[in-house]
Amino acid sequence: MEDKKAKFLRIYANVPESLRGDIIVIVNEKTYTWNIAYFEIKNNTSLGEKILKILEETNII
Repeated sequence: MEDKKAKFLRIYANVPESLRGDIIVIVNEKTYTWNIAYFEIKNNTSLGEKILKILEETNII
């Protein structure tokens, strides 16, 4: 099974640039766009891990 990070990066690559500024997830009452999520996940931050967890729980990835 594909890991969460690889799955997100594959999906992100197919998101049109015009939509990458759209909100994808809310973590601790703060909103995050595709672009911010990409940055956090690619850089292996703790916020990136939280984002991945929520995206997986909500079946976005």
